[in-house]
Amino acid sequence: MSNNRKWREYVTALSATLITAAAGTTVGWTSPTLPILLAEDSPIQTSADQSSWIASIMILCSAASPIPASYLADRIGTKKTLLLAAVPYIIGWILVMFAGNVPTIYASRLISGLGYGIAYTTAPMYLGEIASDNVRGAMATLITVMSKFGILSQYCIGPYVSMLGLASFNIAIPILFVVTFSTMPESPYYYIKSGQKQEAESSLRKLRGKSYVREELESMNSLVTENMKEKSRWKDLFLIEGNKRGLMILMGIYFTQQFCGSTAIISYAQQIFGAADGGLGPEESCILFGTVQLFTSAMSSQLVDRLGRKPLLLISSCGVGLSNIIIGAYFYLKYQNSDVLINLKFIPNVVIPIFIFSYTIGLATVPFAITSEIFPTNIKSKATCVIQIFVALMTFAVTKLYQVVADNLGNYVAFWGFGALSVAGVIFILIYLPETKGQSFAAIQEKLYSSDKVVYEKGEDHMSRVKITL
Repeated sequence: MSNNRKWREYVTALSATLITAAAGTTVGWTSPTLPILLAEDSPIQTSADQSSWIASIMILCSAASPIPASYLADRIGTKKTLLLAAVPYIIGWILVMFAGNVPTIYASRLISGLGYGIAYTTAPMYLGEIASDNVRGAMATLITVMSKFGILSQYCIGPYVSMLGLASFNIAIPILFVVTFSTMPESPYYYIKSGQKQEAESSLRKLRGKSYVREELESMNSLVTENMKEKSRWKDLFLIEGNKRGLMILMGIYFTQQFCGSTAIISYAQQIFGAADGGLGPEESCILFGTVQLFTSAMSSQLVDRLGRKPLLLISSCGVGLSNIIIGAYFYLKYQNSDVLINLKFIPNVVIPIFIFSYTIGLATVPFAITSEIFPTNIKSKATCVIQIFVALMTFAVTKLYQVVADNLGNYVAFWGFGALSVAGVIFILIYLPETKGQSFAAIQEKLYSSDKVVYEKGEDHMSRVKITL
């Protein structure tokens, strides 16, 4: 597709991913806010245990919304389902504005978690279905780019305004999302599934910026018709070999994504930088940290369709593994009050940005691209739902347990554990992950679902296929 047509897809994707920018604000909000809540002159007296629940309870609650989100995506479409995700965020920030005690903040985080689960279940589906094959990876990584923008906004604004001021800024993002995304087209795949072929053609014309889309539309229709021949069941995710293989691959990748320690560092960034005593103040360190995240995620969106998914994930996992080991060693020397540390205070401000660069270039971005393309149409919403619940539980475990391990065993134990699990992730990705760069949905499914032989005929910007059952 010519460059002058791609902008339509990117504008649609940017509007859709404003909801993940809203998600980023809820994740990054704890970094500047928890030190305020834990201070002696706190406007809301908060204990260390309560602060760990404030950081983690939002993610725990996000595990409750993927199932209804996947149901709604099939029934009313991915666009309308994404729009619904804005409602919990708006309610959540209103509660923060008027919070006078910790239970009100808990309620805010719980409600925001519902929006988080809907957004991350539905956004990969929507972006995967509106994008052309040659830009699908870049589109999906915008989920992370916008999320990192949301996180960076908290690091830049949070330390210098009141809780009310920060919440007022944050509530504007989901409102802006509703205003802009309401004008964007629904996924053509949803229209085809629901038998609305004229609407599917109209949607595709808006996305591609050209009047003749019949060839691509027929290719989509053939794929959806074949995928939808059998009604999907939840148990098919675990009984059909290709579904099992896809689910295992994604769970392995997302496990590595979470247990490399990324969520703990994001949620507790200001406290970690403060404990590290690395030269820069914790507030300035967080801004540096967030800036590296944002620019690296933007870089990843340009590389994922050029270098491929697997190389970026391998580079990423190796980088975070090595960084965790070095950061762990630094905290161990600090724990031992080693004299060597006098000359090594620069390490946190060098290695943590390297960790963030490594994490964001692959593990933070690429899994969303793979999620958007690896499952057939009839099972995609259910698979994405299961993956999001899995990610929510893993994220909660990391966010909650990090503080417990750091307080009782030391920061160095937590980081060395993250390092060991990152190395395990490298091995998993190397062995099990197939490359999907630049391939159509049909070609990707052929790699995973080996019981059928599929013959491909390449068209202008799509792949049509003839299926021969063996």
